[in-house]
Amino acid sequence: MKNNKILAGLISSAILLVIQSHSLAQSHEPPVFNGEVGRIINENCVVCHQEGGIGPMAFESYDQIRPWAPLISYRVENREMPPYAYDQHIGIQDLIGDWRLKQEEIDTIVAWAAAGAPLGDPENALLPPDLKDPGEWNFAAELGQPDLIVPSNSYDIPASGNDLWSNEFVDPGMNADRCIKAVQVKPRGDAAAVVHHANSSVWMENEDTGELERYGMLTEYAMGKWGEMVPSGVCRTLPEGAMIQWSIHMYPGGVGATAPGTMIEDNVVEIGLWFHEKGYEENDNIYKQDLALYRIEQQEDLIIPPHGYQMTQGFHSFDHPIRLDSFQPHGHLRMNAASLEVFYPDTGRTEEISQVSNWSATWHHSHIYEPDVAPLIPAGAVLVLKQWYDNTADNPNNPDPDQWVYGGSRTGDEMTHAWLAITHLNQEGYKKLLAERSEREQRSLASNN
Repeated sequence: MKNNKILAGLISSAILLVIQSHSLAQSHEPPVFNGEVGRIINENCVVCHQEGGIGPMAFESYDQIRPWAPLISYRVENREMPPYAYDQHIGIQDLIGDWRLKQEEIDTIVAWAAAGAPLGDPENALLPPDLKDPGEWNFAAELGQPDLIVPSNSYDIPASGNDLWSNEFVDPGMNADRCIKAVQVKPRGDAAAVVHHANSSVWMENEDTGELERYGMLTEYAMGKWGEMVPSGVCRTLPEGAMIQWSIHMYPGGVGATAPGTMIEDNVVEIGLWFHEKGYEENDNIYKQDLALYRIEQQEDLIIPPHGYQMTQGFHSFDHPIRLDSFQPHGHLRMNAASLEVFYPDTGRTEEISQVSNWSATWHHSHIYEPDVAPLIPAGAVLVLKQWYDNTADNPNNPDPDQWVYGGSRTGDEMTHAWLAITHLNQEGYKKLLAERSEREQRSLASNN
């Protein structure tokens, strides 16, 4: 009887060991496409990698994706894809429209590729990805179609030649002041790789002289930029009777991996605008926001020697408190890094806000801070903007490291500035936002305890 109990115990232990070993083996099974891998690719890659999209290959099915698994793994592990250059663990990390993958998603893709990119159980096949029309507006899924579309004139852009510029006025037909909720600039069709930038400014008629005078910026577009969501509680105004001036820079043949190298006929650039409801700006708690270019160094002073490097640094302060809503560094083919800091003269402290160590001229991003963490900056504090340039053969975007590079507007020249969206506050508004932020932090601490 005793031997039977011992035997039964040994059998139970063996069964338990087999179950544990099976569970352990299951826990170490590699990720499969028909699971988390496919979800990650469908949600983050297919938006560009589809037929007619700006990605150089389509990722609409396993058969299309499987041959590219090693390259996908390499690009994802090095955070080159999705193309959103913004340093981890430095400064503010809570961003609106952040394309970066979570670390666990990166680890999943890398493990899947290392295991040979397995498909997984065919019965668990994923639904086809939700394909976005490559010509669709980026905010359409969330906000619907734009309330107003402002097109430029049409241009034929040759396959080769020198940089081209266009400056023109258009009447958007504004019959009332409106606050902008979101804005996107979109070159039509194949023009995305040949439109270097397309800036738009607002002009108003002087009632005394009848002449147009500059009112401010509407928006800035540079290659690859997705668009801008304006934070709630602020108003970036497009006023009644405004005229819009286009400033479009086009580069024949195109720049980057998707450059067509052919003539682009009937090139048109459009601004899509989404507005808040009428009367939104009349709320007492609404602050004014604007977007402006902040120079880092005088453009004519920027000189980069052949096979050399350069760094620029600029400073800006305000006589009133502000909230810094977004940061978008700008340069051309030799620029490769940028940073934003705030220096507080009262304490001698410098705070890191944002850093981009792998910047590329083919993907401009407006890094929009979540309103709850966007820097609240007192009057007199100093914004410190820095940018770095690499004119050597180690820079993969450099077309010719033997050339002297000067500050200028051509694609082969360099620029040194950043676009900042800023909410302008009075002292009362500044203190109110600080108090609201402190109250949220206290509630968060209490809930965690």
